[in-house]
Amino acid sequence: MRISGNLFFTMALIVFGLTTINAQTDTIKTEPKTAPTEQTSKPTEPKKHWFEAISIRGYGQVRYNRFLETNPDLNCEQCDKSWGKGGGLFLRRLRVIIYGNVHERVYVYIQPDFASSASTTGLHFGQLRDAYFDLALDKNKEFRLRFGQSKVPFGFENMQSSQNRLTLDRNDALNSAVSNERDLGVFFFWAPKKIRKRFSDLVNDGLKGSGDYGVFAFGVYNGQTANKPEANENQHMVARLTYPFQFKNGQILEAGIQGYTGNYVVTTLTKNVTMEKAEFLDQRAAASIILYPQPFGFQAEYNIGTGPEYNVDSNKVMQKELMGGYAMINYMLKIKKQVIFPFVKYQMYDGGKNMNWTQEAIL
Repeated sequence: MRISGNLFFTMALIVFGLTTINAQTDTIKTEPKTAPTEQTSKPTEPKKHWFEAISIRGYGQVRYNRFLETNPDLNCEQCDKSWGKGGGLFLRRLRVIIYGNVHERVYVYIQPDFASSASTTGLHFGQLRDAYFDLALDKNKEFRLRFGQSKVPFGFENMQSSQNRLTLDRNDALNSAVSNERDLGVFFFWAPKKIRKRFSDLVNDGLKGSGDYGVFAFGVYNGQTANKPEANENQHMVARLTYPFQFKNGQILEAGIQGYTGNYVVTTLTKNVTMEKAEFLDQRAAASIILYPQPFGFQAEYNIGTGPEYNVDSNKVMQKELMGGYAMINYMLKIKKQVIFPFVKYQMYDGGKNMNWTQEAIL
């Protein structure tokens, strides 16, 4: 399967508010059974229950893709199902996020999505996106272990939340590595306390940051992508190194490299398509560079590797080399209290995608 570029416009409406749950408990005061001594200790604050640290928030996206559409036949198995002919208003995201520190060193994060879609069951069914907990190995939480289903640390745009990303769909070149950007595994993250705050500020200040996935990350995961069972006894391994350099004028430039390796098993195949083998070497390396918009910004990523790809001439899924990336320029334009981010993005990709090889995917 080869991906060709096309120009299209999308419109999005962000809905759904942010709420938090702050549980409060009543404490019962009792009189001491004995008279206080001269050296009475200071009263201690009542210990907080775990549910007092739990918060809930969410967001949604309603999209319309036909405005100024240039190619009604454009289709993408991994992208918005409302693309192309017959598409209309579409609920792209509807997510509820439950998160919080249930212990001074344990952080939990659960995120289902109720706007998932599938060709067999239709639209808008609930599906798990994230379900993990972080275990801090030190007091400053600079060293962390993550257990569960979460984003695989490969690529900058893959790490960006849909709430922060400028383009509504991620680039094909790097996003083709991991469907829905997630998998089940164990990941290690390290970042100094100062840099963890910088990662947080890049999101909170509206600079379109990716979030805190460490300066260095290493992980072991199934490799069959999210919500799919493991299909062999070979786990994928991934490593990522990134650093946001801050200059004296406040400008921040982030540079990163990442790569992963493993064996991917094609488990679903459309009728009449054959394979040269069932298990394929799945291996990629990528570089990222991001100049955060203050006010001018630039973002580019590129990856190379090998993986399964559909060959039209032989009607067969084969082991093939892949390559591709994207480049984007943007600008932060502030008009009174409004912030606008005009941008131009170009992408190209020559390769396959890690997914179920259905007829829709191949075409």
